Amino acid sequence: LGDKIGTAFALEEATAFVTGNGTGKPKGFLTYAAGTTNPGQIEQIKTGVDGDLGAAPDAGDVLINALYSLKQQYRANAAWFMNRATTSRVRKAKDSDGAYIWQPGVAAGQPATLLGYPVAAFEDMPNPATGSLSIAVGDMRAAYQIVDRQGIRTLRDPYTNKPYVLFYSTKR
Repeated sequence: LGDKIGTAFALEEATAFVTGNGTGKPKGFLTYAAGTTNPGQIEQIKTGVDGDLGAAPDAGDVLINALYSLKQQYRANAAWFMNRATTSRVRKAKDSDGAYIWQPGVAAGQPATLLGYPVAAFEDMPNPATGSLSIAVGDMRAAYQIVDRQGIRTLRDPYTNKPYVLFYSTKR
């Protein structure tokens, strides 16, 4: 039961960290305004192709522009974040010589890299589509702080709905 509750909380939290509105849940990093001039804004870079990365070498150019738009302190520990539909498209992107820009991990347990930076799966990121924010790059540890106060608490209630036992779980 504890594993199932933990998994349910983790799935809900993952969605909130990406797309949450900040009401009764975290504000997701994709819900911040576009821009760089004010605090609380996140820079968004357009690919120039409606709902896609573009053909070689344009796809690589867009990703390079996104990566190097980061300040050095955020690029040093940066990673790429995308869902599996986006990963599928990015894995097929090639440079002007026809070589893939995606590099699989060279050893077991090593992450794949894109332009030398690790790639993390965020299944709650949107699929590539018109106006979608399908790829994120940056140092999430510097941009987003998650604090787990008490872990998961479960209350067993054998009295309210006899002969059934109810469980109430909370997390802060």
